[in-house]
Amino acid sequence: MDLKLSTEDAAFRDEVRSFIDANYPPEMRVANAETDLTKEQSLLWHRILHRKGWVAPLWPKEHGGPGWTLTQRFIWEQETSRAGTLPPLAFSVTMVGPVIYTFGNDEQKKKFLPRILSGDDWWCQGYSEPGSGSDLASVRTKAVRDGDHYVVNGHKTWTTLAQHADWIFCLVRTDPAAKPQAGISFLLIDMKSPGVTVRPIITIDGSHEVNDVFLEDVRVPVDNLIGEENKGWTYAKFLLGNERTSMAGIGRSTRYLKRLKEIVKAEVNEKDPAFGEFEREMARVELDILALEATELRVVARMARGIDPGPAASLFKIRGTEIFQKITDLTHRAMGNYGLALREHPAGGNAFMPGPEYGRTAAEKYLNSRKLSIYGGSNEIQRNIIAKAVLGL
Repeated sequence: MDLKLSTEDAAFRDEVRSFIDANYPPEMRVANAETDLTKEQSLLWHRILHRKGWVAPLWPKEHGGPGWTLTQRFIWEQETSRAGTLPPLAFSVTMVGPVIYTFGNDEQKKKFLPRILSGDDWWCQGYSEPGSGSDLASVRTKAVRDGDHYVVNGHKTWTTLAQHADWIFCLVRTDPAAKPQAGISFLLIDMKSPGVTVRPIITIDGSHEVNDVFLEDVRVPVDNLIGEENKGWTYAKFLLGNERTSMAGIGRSTRYLKRLKEIVKAEVNEKDPAFGEFEREMARVELDILALEATELRVVARMARGIDPGPAASLFKIRGTEIFQKITDLTHRAMGNYGLALREHPAGGNAFMPGPEYGRTAAEKYLNSRKLSIYGGSNEIQRNIIAKAVLGL
């Protein structure tokens, strides 16, 4: 969806395009950048954006944001998505950063925010546990007060990119006698602390993206508690609202839809009845993307006025993930036998495989995208949230 831009905004768009063309690192232009890049490679663009002052578009200017208008933020999202740039680490910039500057004290803001912006600290998210995924209020990791420290014991799982992390923000149970949501606190834990162990989980597509994190008698300073003890559920919901809103993934879906159209043209004969079916399916997906983008514009405008996204965040999560899963499914089907290719991970790396370049990662993207409707609160849970908040059920 193209906006009618003012002269000033059009100049900003041109500046963004020129900046990306001139500065985006070529080594980051790989098919599966989220899992194939090293930690330092992943941070190259982050650090370039930090030097420019553009690394945290949604942050208030007083905390290090660029002070952009709503339209400029939207232009930035459009242009970076179209260019296929890897965004700065969401756990740092989109999730824990806003929690710290909204609910943290002055010392916490001073300590953590500059290092998030610079990329000196890499954060991961300690929410899910075995048996406590979508039912997040049932977390069992315990934090017991011992003087000026908490002693933390528990097990977090599906922890994305924890193998690179310097810090983890965790939901911990500080009052086991309270109702589930009432006894949770939001704690920041140094991953170098004695008692923290990270164990890799190799996913169905063969990549090392997620991990188990074990916490055994980990001593965490009380100064690392965000806000009030036992009020962590409030901060967790705030964070999840930001996370789910960002899951719309409109730019990513638009980019992958464009690639899908190219693949269908190359791989499916126009005389084949399947060609017409693909065209109809792609048209439906394109309309879904446009509708979701229009909805996002309305909600972002409300957020810019300080209005909580509420159940709209759940809507973005549902539709955004379903749309992308549909695109990867159609892509996988369109490539036929080429879609069977799967790299040997991690030992084989980018081993040669026959067929077109786009066939070498299609199966991995299809398999990996199955998780989208589960993480961040499963889509079934999101429908329950909408039913309760909108319909009063």
